[in-house]
Amino acid sequence: MIVKKLKILSQNIRKNSLTINTLLETQNQFDIILIQEPPWSEICKIPSSSDCEGEPLMGTNHYPNWISFARIPSEKSDMPRVIAYINTQLSSLHFLLCRDIINHRDISLISFLNNNICYYIMNVYSDLSHSALKCLKYTEVNINNVLLITGDFNIRDSLWDPSFPFHSSISNNLIIIADSFNLALSTPTSPLPN
Repeated sequence: MIVKKLKILSQNIRKNSLTINTLLETQNQFDIILIQEPPWSEICKIPSSSDCEGEPLMGTNHYPNWISFARIPSEKSDMPRVIAYINTQLSSLHFLLCRDIINHRDISLISFLNNNICYYIMNVYSDLSHSALKCLKYTEVNINNVLLITGDFNIRDSLWDPSFPFHSSISNNLIIIADSFNLALSTPTSPLPN
């Protein structure tokens, strides 16, 4: 299977289960859905030798039409703040979560093969301290064929919001990161309401 065009939806859902359920049920026209701040909750109890009631199994929403990719947390306070859903119709492209390249709770790097070439898509949630951007800026990663870096960067700047009067040094970091992957800043084709 060779794909010439991918339809990608990127959305911060602010841990709202109803929003993610609605997206996964209704947005089948998209090939990839990239979520920032997904909800994580206890799915069930799993058998445990140390707790007779079992230990909680934490997770998020799953749907039959979507394959989910999220980093497995090492502890409860390390829950991922990004997740990717790939439409099952694209499973022949062999999507993988590349934790061996970037292993951060706020960054998911997804690879896939198209026409025997490996491509990457990056989903980022940047918290108020911009830890994901700092990680990307200071981590020496040599990745070719990054098609897209998207997400919620939590940066207001006059570069992309004409109603905002200031330029931020954090924006410079984002532009440096994009440049390192040979990417350019894109602007929305239709402006969002204020």
